[in-house]
Amino acid sequence: MILIVVFGQSSFTVASIFEGIFWFLLPATLIVINDIAAYIFGFFFGKTPLIKLSPKKTWEGFIGASVTTIISAFMLADIMGHSQWLTCPRKDLSTGWLHCDPGPLFKPESYSLPGWIPHWFPWKEVSILPVQWHALCLGLFASIIAPFGGFFASGFKRAFKIKDFGDSIPGHGGITDRMDCQMVMAVFAYIYHQS
Repeated sequence: MILIVVFGQSSFTVASIFEGIFWFLLPATLIVINDIAAYIFGFFFGKTPLIKLSPKKTWEGFIGASVTTIISAFMLADIMGHSQWLTCPRKDLSTGWLHCDPGPLFKPESYSLPGWIPHWFPWKEVSILPVQWHALCLGLFASIIAPFGGFFASGFKRAFKIKDFGDSIPGHGGITDRMDCQMVMAVFAYIYHQS
């Protein structure tokens, strides 16, 4: 059963890479950003426990990480969206440069700013890639839903009375402890991109 779960979810990751490394790299990066931001906000501002399974996780960390992840998603999509090497679909896992028409998601669109913006503001319109709006959805998922993969893993560990899945990263557990949210995000990113 565990092999079906692991290889099933991994196949979504590989399928996303073939659609363009962007669809793998952005979601994976958002999970890492969310994890780091939750730790930082929880460490400095955390007072209210989020769930009993993980007493070190706090509401302040969860909310701070959510805001940070959503803003990061919007900015990273703009940065990554301009690189054909990241946005072009692949036919194999070669590392050569790709040249393609990335499609309408990666072509900038201009938006006029509303009239209530002060006249001294230097820009009257902004240029945004449509994929940046989709990145907001990925950021929302990475910050609100994907952490429940971590909560599930915490419950699983408590049920078997183990603290961490491994000790390869001192103080953080093993590689599995770092990957629990990545699995959930990989499935969502693939399904989101296909629909």
